[in-house]
Amino acid sequence: MASSKKKLQGLVAATITPMTEHGEINFSVIGQYVDYLVEEQGVKNVFVNGTTGEGLSLSVSERRRVAEEWVTKGRNKLDQVVIHVGALSLKESQELAQHAAEIGADGIAVIAPFFLKPWNKDVLINFLKEVAAAAPALPFYYYHIPAVTGIKIRAEEVLDGIQEKIPTFQGLKFSDTDLLDFGQCVDQNRQRQFAFLFGVDEQLLSALVMGATGAVGSTYNYLGKKTNQMLEAFEKKDFSSALNHQFCIQRFINFVVKLGFGVSQTKAIMTLVSGIPMGPPRLPLQKASREFTDNAEAKLKSLDFLSFNDLKEGNLEACS
Repeated sequence: MASSKKKLQGLVAATITPMTEHGEINFSVIGQYVDYLVEEQGVKNVFVNGTTGEGLSLSVSERRRVAEEWVTKGRNKLDQVVIHVGALSLKESQELAQHAAEIGADGIAVIAPFFLKPWNKDVLINFLKEVAAAAPALPFYYYHIPAVTGIKIRAEEVLDGIQEKIPTFQGLKFSDTDLLDFGQCVDQNRQRQFAFLFGVDEQLLSALVMGATGAVGSTYNYLGKKTNQMLEAFEKKDFSSALNHQFCIQRFINFVVKLGFGVSQTKAIMTLVSGIPMGPPRLPLQKASREFTDNAEAKLKSLDFLSFNDLKEGNLEACS
């Protein structure tokens, strides 16, 4: 894999953790999964054991082995493997951070602890600092996702002076719709070479305009190719094409959100699109319904995201 000094940018797939029907991790398909991302979706960076990967539903030993598998199978294929090591227990988070460094990961990310919560920025920074110190040679990313953690401390506040406390801090995974907060993260840190990674896939184009340097998301597992087309159009300043690509992606996301869209449904869609069995989620999540999968498949076909011979020509909804 690339040197950890290389800036993390472009698309980063928030990886799914494949499971068997009995709820055990299916390590055997991760090598195939790596090849699919690189060859079919053009995505060469991954974010492992995050929300999409059910990281907080896995045991520490499972998280360690999943991380090992992605680093091993991704060697000489992926550019960067970032491991999410956040946990409710500081000791567990430190153990996972140290392990990530030992196996040769390219960076670590940490979510705010969300049961016994930090009540202000300084307390949160102290927690993050202790985790980062367990892997002093690895780039460190803060994973901001207030809708899940319930931590309402603005990312802009967290970033203010953070490198003085955490020298290895390299960037932010911003999974929130507050573009004012995101924009101020970028605006107030222009002199620093931080990675500003946006985490709301359906709003990525807006974040690019605000200065996002990349994106971490679940849909890049199966819509990476389409999203890369949007990034390329944006780079070329072809904003009309970029907007068309974003609207196209939004049509699908808007459709599945109305059906009920989360980790379980992401697993079902990825299985459908890639042909790699992702299996069911772990409790308390429930397996996506057959009705959801059938509806999602029909929508993917109508948007021409799936290339099937039975597609009707002249479909007005298909994206160019």
